[in-house]
Amino acid sequence: MNDLITIEVAYANPKKQMIISFQAPKNISVKEAIDLSGIEKKFHEIDLTKNKLGIFGKITSLETKLKHKDRIEIYRPLIADPKEIRRKRATSSK
Repeated sequence: MNDLITIEVAYANPKKQMIISFQAPKNISVKEAIDLSGIEKKFHEIDLTKNKLGIFGKITSLETKLKHKDRIEIYRPLIADPKEIRRKRATSSK
């Protein structure tokens, strides 16, 4: 009986992206998996109190329990509001 699951932790900034894949115990939480991955040591700008998190594009919390082959995505804050950019583009093209 295998008590390990395979998970991934992903993060990207404008210069570098990384997906760390590893085996972890069943019933591990998102927070525990991020800690175990060591990704925060490679990207010092990650702040789990500010960065949003997702599993395959769906927002999740630090307490969520992971399933086999889940991929945790750590999202960067938006630099600009996409709606505002579209509004400015539409106004300037008139």
